[in-house]
Amino acid sequence: MSCRIVALALFVSGLSELVTAQVADVRPVTDAMLSAPAPGEWLNWRRTPDGWGYSPLDQITRGNVGQLRLVWAWAMEAGSQQTTPLVHDGVMYLASPGNVVHALDAATGELLWEHRREFPDGVIGQGRTNRNISIYGDKVFLNTADAHLVALDARSGEVAWDVEVAEWGKGFRYSSGSFVARGKVISGMSGCSRYYDDGCFITAHDAQTGRELWRTSTIARPGEPGGDTWGDLPMMFRSGGDTWIAGSYDPELNLIYWGVAQAKPWTRESRGTDGDALYTSSTLALDPNTGEIRWYFQHLPAETQDMDEVFERILVDVDGRKSVFTMGKLGILWHLDRETGQFIRATDLGYQDILDVDPATGKTTYRPGKIPQVNVEIEFCPSFSGIKSWRAMAYSPETEAFYIPVELTCQKTIFTEVELREGGGGAGLGRRENIHHPASDGNLGEFVAMHRTGEILWKHRQRTPFNSAALTTGGGLVFVGDWDRFANAYDVATGDLLWQTRLPTSVQGFPISYGVDGKQYVAIPVGVGALSWSTIPLSLTPEKHRPNSSGNAVFVFALP
Repeated sequence: MSCRIVALALFVSGLSELVTAQVADVRPVTDAMLSAPAPGEWLNWRRTPDGWGYSPLDQITRGNVGQLRLVWAWAMEAGSQQTTPLVHDGVMYLASPGNVVHALDAATGELLWEHRREFPDGVIGQGRTNRNISIYGDKVFLNTADAHLVALDARSGEVAWDVEVAEWGKGFRYSSGSFVARGKVISGMSGCSRYYDDGCFITAHDAQTGRELWRTSTIARPGEPGGDTWGDLPMMFRSGGDTWIAGSYDPELNLIYWGVAQAKPWTRESRGTDGDALYTSSTLALDPNTGEIRWYFQHLPAETQDMDEVFERILVDVDGRKSVFTMGKLGILWHLDRETGQFIRATDLGYQDILDVDPATGKTTYRPGKIPQVNVEIEFCPSFSGIKSWRAMAYSPETEAFYIPVELTCQKTIFTEVELREGGGGAGLGRRENIHHPASDGNLGEFVAMHRTGEILWKHRQRTPFNSAALTTGGGLVFVGDWDRFANAYDVATGDLLWQTRLPTSVQGFPISYGVDGKQYVAIPVGVGALSWSTIPLSLTPEKHRPNSSGNAVFVFALP
């Protein structure tokens, strides 16, 4: 059912300001709806709790995708844009950089309401990345740049409750949003590089009241299980373990799957221990009721080069076995048993030169000369941007394959010492030079279709990186965008390019597909980012240009 505007008034005095707006008849989102969304809905970060990034809608097909036309667009706020729209009952809920949320008519793009976060003095909120929001009951949940969790009324955008989760003055912040399971809003904290006793963590809050229900440290504390993996470092100097990508959920097992980022400083010598540093660079299986870690698998013990394993966890049943798949910066597809955490398989795309994985156990061994020393230049592949990064892969049940945006770069780096003092810390990076990957033929971008067994079905290379997440659909399509402003649709089975359009700036963020009143739409966010995914193309593909402005927006396409 399409939602209607009850009241909308605009006041104009140089700038237009939203005075009041209301969305009618918001159906409360239930656990059953989150677990099995209606085909036209996009209710979770990757649509379904299994993290597939797949829409079953099949109105747009291999045969007609070439007829896609722009039906509406919405300009977003300036800043680093990596957003995921949500769609419920004909309303699109869209987070912009700087913690601005808009509710839009999903069929027309008409503004229904907006929420603008007011930050305390000193908080750098404007322009901060916000990768996703979540929805449950009659509330939309926003994780903010000043480490708050805010519940907004889905009808009006008014604040229902607002809780401080951590102190922004210690560097804590959210860059991704929450995941909702059984009435609990579960979030992973970021900004965990500075030396304080707090450490990084995952929390659950009651969706109705905002009350914190549990807090699970992603850093093993002294005297607790795994605490000795940090050597004799006191808690204050155990940093990192950010959880800056939302998790996945198996309702049958009642387990949440979350990735944990690297330890900080990035290299072992700088952080003062060569221990495994649990629970960094790991997959955690958590009980959503208690926060208890039911099992963990550490992909990269004692990781030493910022090779994150923090990204999406995709849940697939393989021959009757419940499995979880993930791929980190090294471009290794990990296959684990999601009931037990048992290692099943690791498939290397073949572009990293840092370590080897034992095919029987999943244990990693660094290659000679690949463990950095302080103040000594080292060269390795990939660069900090990763073969794979935040740009999520998608899964297609038609092909039983993952569709993976890849970047082919290496780097020369010098790591530095980091002073052990309260409030200090950081990455310990001295200098960095990005270089082309020797196997890239000068191409930074690759888009790979990989069967869940590890077989490569097809791949495409191009000069600039594929800069968005992938989206698969029931029409046999996979959508992905690139730094050079192209949005693309490929045949999931053959890799044939079936549709392409050029947009005002880089295609960046998480595309979705949804339905309103029997019509299928594809929403494609565009904009700019910071850090590697922006600076590397600028330095290594100087002949390619994009506008020197934020240009953040969402473009929505449909058949005529």
